[in-house]
Amino acid sequence: MKTVADVQSYLEKMELAFDKPREGTWLLSGDSVKNLIITLAGPVIVFRIKLMEIPRHQREALFRTLLELNATEMMHGAYGIEGDSVVISDALQMENLDYNEFAATIDDISLAVASHHGRLAKFREAA
Repeated sequence: MKTVADVQSYLEKMELAFDKPREGTWLLSGDSVKNLIITLAGPVIVFRIKLMEIPRHQREALFRTLLELNATEMMHGAYGIEGDSVVISDALQMENLDYNEFAATIDDISLAVASHHGRLAKFREAA
């Protein structure tokens, strides 16, 4: 079974900037992906990033877009709703976690954030 030290070494190997707010939790803060939270939760490692608040208008169109992206472009993880926010989340088993699987998950989430930004930005409400 992999440990906190293994996850830490994977992040260092990927040369990702991060903070460690508490044991078993990492907050990525680099240019390629910001605010991705990685947390150990029992036998799984959870990846989560908040993208935006759910708008008051065009909700149906946003939800349709998220479902389409889940079906066609998400290799690791999925878009979801958490409270009033749109998030991407994923979970991997710690028991047989390897570096390639870990890196692919972070890379896929980073790619989704970057490449889907234009399609999702039109749903953001002006502050």
